[in-house]
Amino acid sequence: MDIYPPTAQDVDRDLKDLRVRLFGGAAYMFAVTLVGTVGFHVIDPSAGWVRAFFMTAITLTTVGFGYEVELATEGAFIFTAVLILLGMGGVAYFVTTATAFILEGQLGHVFRRRRMEKELARLDRHLIVCGSGQTAIYTARELVSVRRPVVMVVERAEDASRVSDTLQDVPTLVGDPSKEEVLLLAGVKRATGFVAAMESDKDNLVATLTARQLNPNIRIVTRTGEVEAEARLRKVGADAVVSPNFIGGLRMASELIRPTVVTFLDTMLRNRDLNLRIDEIQIPEGSPLVGRALNEIGLEKIPGALLLAERDQDGTWRYNPPRSQPVTPGMILIFLGSPKDARALCDHVGGVMISQPTA
Repeated sequence: MDIYPPTAQDVDRDLKDLRVRLFGGAAYMFAVTLVGTVGFHVIDPSAGWVRAFFMTAITLTTVGFGYEVELATEGAFIFTAVLILLGMGGVAYFVTTATAFILEGQLGHVFRRRRMEKELARLDRHLIVCGSGQTAIYTARELVSVRRPVVMVVERAEDASRVSDTLQDVPTLVGDPSKEEVLLLAGVKRATGFVAAMESDKDNLVATLTARQLNPNIRIVTRTGEVEAEARLRKVGADAVVSPNFIGGLRMASELIRPTVVTFLDTMLRNRDLNLRIDEIQIPEGSPLVGRALNEIGLEKIPGALLLAERDQDGTWRYNPPRSQPVTPGMILIFLGSPKDARALCDHVGGVMISQPTA
């Protein structure tokens, strides 16, 4: 996947510079051509406008095809000589400008930005991960492994290259995640999930606030280095706050007292062939399944999906729910299965996921 190294401001400046320089050169050439055509027509009115234009063209390009206009006076020769000098200067400026843009990579940046914008514009219900540290990379890698469409946003161009080495098929933007224009380019208004996983709690707070303002319905998960910062992050719009230090402590304790369980979960997450995950699907309002028992909605048609629990809309949990349990609007089914099973089950029950897994 192509990376877009320069910031949005850099590319906008390059594009403006490109237009000014190239259009300026083109306007100069047009003006010289117009002056030459009019001048040759004045020198020899009998030649006509077409021959005057042709004489101008061969003069400016120094082709020297022949005299299409009668140059009978010294003034006519002087005019032609000046026109040649002006034309050569204009052509040299135009060619030099275009070559410099190509060699300096500026034109490539502009085209790459346009290609990236078109690709991002096609994304819908995707997930955005902001950050370039290990937490952000592991988050994006897990989302990719379960076939969720992901866009990465990193702050520095050197981080983009490092991220691309690990996540080769993930679009990567370079820019400040707290800036509206960067998040809009990443498609935040069409996204269903947003992860702020930068190293600084302050940066995560601002990015969370910006994303919430741009998309009130998006689900936001924010990283924090301090558990005490959770209240502030939730206040500005985070739906969930994760502390790697806190999670790491729980993991180390689990390794001591329940090592087999931890090994099972690690195997489930790391086995690329098995690729099992615990996932969730919500039964929408107005679903034809509402009112029917769990054993009547055809869960057995997806044998790879193992129903573990369900949560009602009022927050009531039922682990290993009885199959006679009626389906209610907003019920969330918690199950174990592969991404393929998740998609099949979602399609079968007409449920809603945070983001549909890709095919």
